[in-house]
Amino acid sequence: MAFVPPCHCSATQVKPRARRRPSPGVCFWTITHFHFLAAMNHLDAPPADDHDEPAPAGSARPSPERATAGVDYGMLVQAIQDYAIFLLDATGHIVSWSTGAQKLKGYTEAEIIGEHFSRFYTAEAVARGWPAYELQQASLTGRFEDEGWRVRKDGTMFWSNVVITAIRGEDGKVTGFAKITRDLSAQREYLEALRQSEERFRLLVDSVKDYAIFMLDPDGYVVSWNAGAARIKGYSREDIVGRHFSTFYPPEDVAAGKPARELAIARQIGHVEDEGWRVRKDGTTFWANVNITAVYDETDRLRGFAKVTRDLTERRQREELERSGDRMRKFLATLAHELRNPLAPVRNALSVMQLEAGVSSTLARSRDLIDRQVTHLTRLVDDLLDVGRIMSDKVELRVTDVDLAEVVARGIEAARPFTDAHEQRVVVHLPRDPVVVRGDMTRLVQVLQNLLHNASKFSPVGSRVDVQGRVEHRMAVLEVCDQGCGIPVRSLDRIFELFAQEKDSQTAGAGGLGIGLTLCKSLVEMHGGSILASSEGVGCGSRFTVSLPLAAAPSAVADHAPNTADGDVAPLRILLVDDNRDSADSLAMLLELKGHTVRIAYEGQQALDVAPRFVPHLAVIDLAMPKMDGFATIAGLHAMPELGNTMYAAMTGFGHATDRERSREAGFDVHLVKPVELTLFDDLLAQVEARRGARGAG
Repeated sequence: MAFVPPCHCSATQVKPRARRRPSPGVCFWTITHFHFLAAMNHLDAPPADDHDEPAPAGSARPSPERATAGVDYGMLVQAIQDYAIFLLDATGHIVSWSTGAQKLKGYTEAEIIGEHFSRFYTAEAVARGWPAYELQQASLTGRFEDEGWRVRKDGTMFWSNVVITAIRGEDGKVTGFAKITRDLSAQREYLEALRQSEERFRLLVDSVKDYAIFMLDPDGYVVSWNAGAARIKGYSREDIVGRHFSTFYPPEDVAAGKPARELAIARQIGHVEDEGWRVRKDGTTFWANVNITAVYDETDRLRGFAKVTRDLTERRQREELERSGDRMRKFLATLAHELRNPLAPVRNALSVMQLEAGVSSTLARSRDLIDRQVTHLTRLVDDLLDVGRIMSDKVELRVTDVDLAEVVARGIEAARPFTDAHEQRVVVHLPRDPVVVRGDMTRLVQVLQNLLHNASKFSPVGSRVDVQGRVEHRMAVLEVCDQGCGIPVRSLDRIFELFAQEKDSQTAGAGGLGIGLTLCKSLVEMHGGSILASSEGVGCGSRFTVSLPLAAAPSAVADHAPNTADGDVAPLRILLVDDNRDSADSLAMLLELKGHTVRIAYEGQQALDVAPRFVPHLAVIDLAMPKMDGFATIAGLHAMPELGNTMYAAMTGFGHATDRERSREAGFDVHLVKPVELTLFDDLLAQVEARRGARGAG
C-alpha cells in the first residue's frame, strides 16, 4: 500500500494536560486539545499571499485552512521536545522522525528511518506479537492507546504512553500511522511510590488493634474499616461498609442529633473530639474517646472524615473505682471521726473511774468490762479506717530496724483485753538470739494484735494460744496457733478477703466485721512479706504464718518503749477547747483529779478570751469546731505574746499522716487521736513539764 502524504490525512486530537488559573488564587487542572494531524495536513500548504488585502469589516470569518496557511507545522512538530512524534507506513516502518523522538528514544533520523517500529518494544512484547496487534487495532478502530515498557537505543527502558492513529487515504484505506509516544517513567515512579505509601499506610492502619480507624464519606457513611474497628465495634468490613456511622451511637444520642452535629463541627473547625457511650454490634456499650477529622483534597473539596475511636471502658472503670475508693476513704474517715467523738468522753470517764480508790468489786468488774468494750470498739474503728486507707493506697510505713521480740511483747499486751476476757493463755516461743526485721513497729504490732484477737475470738474459754518465732531462708517467721474451731478447707482461699466471715454453728455469734485478716494481709505484703492460713479442718484449730524479710545486717535496735511518766507531774495550767461538752468536761474531770488546773472553752472565740488571763502551759484544742475551728483558734493564740511558752496539742478523730502534717504546719506540737488513752496523756503532760523546767517554771 502506497504511503499517502500528510496533506491527505484526517485529523486526530492529542490532549496534553496543563494547569490553568481561572481567577486569582484558584487553580484547576484541564486538558488542552491539540489538533496534531490537522496541523500535519498543512505541512505542505503554500504560504499566504503577503499582498492579500485585509477582509473588510463585517465580512465572513476566513476558513481554518486559510487562517493557518502561514504556519510552518513541520517546525512546530520539531519544536515539541517532550513527545516522540513520528509517522509509520502501513507496514509499521518509520518514515518520519522528530527531535522529540530522538531525545526520547536516542536514535538519530538517519539511524531510524526505514526501521520497523517494533525495535522500540521489549523482546517479550515482540515475541507475543504486540506491535502487530497495536497496528491491527488502530486499523480496525482508527486509534489505539496503550501504556507499557519501551526500549531506548542504549537498551534502557522507560514507561510510556503510546497513541497510534490510523491515516487513511481518500478511498478510506489505511496508508500509514501517526505515532505519539510520551515518557511517563517519572509519573509511574511517583504513582508507584504513592501506591506503596498507601499500601504501607493501609497495612499500618490494619495492624492497629487498639484503635478503630476508618473513613466516612461526606454524608457520614462508612467507606473503610480496619482490624481495630472490627475488634472494638464487632462489625466485619462486609457488615458495616456503606452504613451510616450513627449506627455506633445510642438511640438517645441519635435522637438528639449528636452524630450530625459532630460532623458539622468537624466540617467547620477541622476536627471534633468527644467522649461518650458507643454501641457495639451485639448491643453492648463501651466508653469511647472519638476524634473526627475533616479530610479535604487540594481543591478544598470535602472528601470525607477520618474517624479514630478508642475504647476507654477500662480506664473509665478504673477512674470510677478510684473515685469510689476515695469517696469510701473519706466516708470511713468521717465515720471514724464521728465514732471517736462519743468514745472520747467514755474513755475519759473510765480513766476517772480507774483513779478512784475503794470501789466495790462489782463496780470494778463493770468498769473493766466497759474498758474492754471501748478498747474493742476503738480497735474496730481504727481497723475500718486503715482498710479504707489501704484500699486508697494511703497507708505510709515508717520503716526502721525492729526486734521481733518487741513486736511480740507489744502485740500480746495490746490483745490482753481479749485474751483476759476469755481466760486464755498466750505462750511464746522465740529464738534466743535477736531476730531483726525492717518494718513499721506500730503496723507489725497491729498485725499480731489482729491475729491474737482472731485466735481468742474463735477459741474456747481457758484455751491456749501459741506464738512461735524462727528464722527460715533469710525470712523471719512468726506463727499464731490456736485450739479453736478451725477453718473449713473450702474457706482457706477466701479467708483474707474483705468482709469474709464463716457462718456455721461453731462461729455463730463471734461477731466482727471481717476486716481484721484483710488488714493483716495488706500490711504484711506492704512489708514485702506473706501470710498464710492453714487448718486441718473444723474443730482442729488454726495456724497463721507470717513471713517477713530480715534486716540486711544486724544493728542496734532503738528502744521503742513508751515514754510514760514514772512519777506525778507538777500541777499545770491546761486550757481545753472543745465544742463537745461531754468530752471536754470528762477530760477536765480527769485532769483535775491528777492535780492540774483546767479551764474549758466550748468554742474558739471563748478560748481567745480566756487564754491571756489564764496563760496555760498546755492548750488542747479540738480541730473540728463550728464557727471558729481549731486552726483559726491556734492562729489567734499564737498571736498573743503572753502565750510564748504554751505547748499546743491538736485533738481530733482524724489520724492520717496528711492530717498530722497539716496540724504540725499550723503550729501544733502534738497530734492526739480520739479517744486518747490515759497513758498518752501522761506522756504529754510529762513533755509539758520537761519543757516548763527547761524554760523556767512559770
